[in-house]
Amino acid sequence: MTPGTAEHPQMPIEDFEELAANAPEHVRLEFIDGRLRTKDPLSMEDFEELERRAPETVRLEYINGKLEVKAMPDGNHTSIFMWLLRQCMQQRPDLNLVPESGVKAEAYRKGRARTDGSLAPVDHYKGHGEWSDPNGTLMAVEITSRDRDTNQRDRIDKPVGYGAADIPVYLLIDRDNNTVTVFSEPKDGRYQQSPSYPWGASVELPAPVNITLETEKLKDYAD
Repeated sequence: MTPGTAEHPQMPIEDFEELAANAPEHVRLEFIDGRLRTKDPLSMEDFEELERRAPETVRLEYINGKLEVKAMPDGNHTSIFMWLLRQCMQQRPDLNLVPESGVKAEAYRKGRARTDGSLAPVDHYKGHGEWSDPNGTLMAVEITSRDRDTNQRDRIDKPVGYGAADIPVYLLIDRDNNTVTVFSEPKDGRYQQSPSYPWGASVELPAPVNITLETEKLKDYAD
């Protein structure tokens, strides 16, 4: 964690109380040390119903068998996404970088991840529901947030979930370490390559993305 920054709990108690009040009758939630947990394993149907009933300020994921709350983006997070969006549009106008995309992740599509961005051909997601099959998604993007579960979620669980779903590239923009990590070549549920680069480096995103990121601008968003 960068000196001087604070880790935030997953969600305020007020949001938990509203979520718990609106949860399906047989879904039992608990709030321990600022973290949302379920007392029983969730089926995909129960998770998706819970997510539909969640307050607008709460974004839920189901990763590696755990219910997770995805942090709301701050200003620097949004600025980094817009920087990446411009790079993608300039170099690959045939592709869209779609924000806040729901993806059926993990082996056998058992997980539900909400990416910070999903790169796919223009109109690929037309007609899709809340959670899209990963087939056709070329790259998943995560930008770390200032919450206590970033390490487990973005650096450990998401590479497994996206790799098992055979998403060709997973781009992690790490605000704690000021690095860009490029996960690629998924095989047998794992990414075979995961080089990291410091902010300021020229970063080649491999096929099928084929974009070169000049990351000097990211230094403006160090915090």
